[in-house]
Amino acid sequence: MGVSLKDVAQRAGVSVKTVSNVVNNYQHVTPGMRARVQQAIDELGYRPNLTARHLRKGRTGIIALAVPEFGNPYFAELAGAVIDAAARHDYTVLVDHTAGLRENELLVSQGFRAQVIDGLILSPIHLETEDLTGRTGAGPLVLLGEREYEAPYDHIAIDNVAAAREAVAHLVALGRRRIAFLGSRTGRERQPAHLRLRGWRQELEAHGLPADDSLVVVTDGYGRADGAHAMEALLDRGAAPDAVFAYNDLIAVGAMRTLAERGLSVPGDVAVVGFDDIEEARYGTVSLTTVSPDKEAIARLAVDSLVAQLKDGAPPSAPRRPRPGHHLAVRESAPAARPGGDR
Repeated sequence: MGVSLKDVAQRAGVSVKTVSNVVNNYQHVTPGMRARVQQAIDELGYRPNLTARHLRKGRTGIIALAVPEFGNPYFAELAGAVIDAAARHDYTVLVDHTAGLRENELLVSQGFRAQVIDGLILSPIHLETEDLTGRTGAGPLVLLGEREYEAPYDHIAIDNVAAAREAVAHLVALGRRRIAFLGSRTGRERQPAHLRLRGWRQELEAHGLPADDSLVVVTDGYGRADGAHAMEALLDRGAAPDAVFAYNDLIAVGAMRTLAERGLSVPGDVAVVGFDDIEEARYGTVSLTTVSPDKEAIARLAVDSLVAQLKDGAPPSAPRRPRPGHHLAVRESAPAARPGGDR
């Protein structure tokens, strides 16, 4: 049989209520008493019954994270960070896969599995503001991802425009003047691709450089193959760039493969910068310079927001839009500029 609160109380010579107060981290326990109970807990190897604790509060102890694709390492790394952050609040995470399909995003956002989970962290691609404002009785929700929404929910996202500008500014500092953007999308102006394209355009214009539309390539998806095909299309149209800013790391990796096949060197002929800082970016034959979002901060802010809503029993009076940090991880594909901006 497992160790019970009563067993710990007997070992420590205190009441079961005192042990419960220590286990639940109530403030009104003297330091000496807390140390005494903790010693008994450690000696007996007591582990609290988290399921029972959540059920007493009318909860399951499970929160859900819904992401668009498991094949993208960014979402796998983010899911790991969310699981770690939730564990610090004694929550288990159920990870759901929407496959980036609107019908699946609608399903999870409107309360699918609401009887199983206490709240939802959702990274949508296709949902619009009106889809989210119509939610009723589906439990607390926190949004992730860089799409812009005017919905009444906390939304955790880095500043995509600022991050894109930093990436392009770095390439300009290297002396690059024909900087392509791979991974543009058509429609839905509030998507992340449009925000990153906006940053690309603004930074080029700030340096007096033309934001040449012939250097922008639309992709169907955001994978390695999409990046390879985009680079092929760019080179085949005769719009040879001296640098590439890719929507994400996977597109950048695919683009570098095409450059190698065409006999072009990275960074000698073409410098490349990605976005996401997935683990793969650090271990390619040419390591990838990339925008690195603070995934741990994104996860922590999302989980903290959800837990606060569960504690308060209500959504925030005004939706919060915290901006987790990011930095440019400079590596071999676009190394630091030498004095004077020479290559």
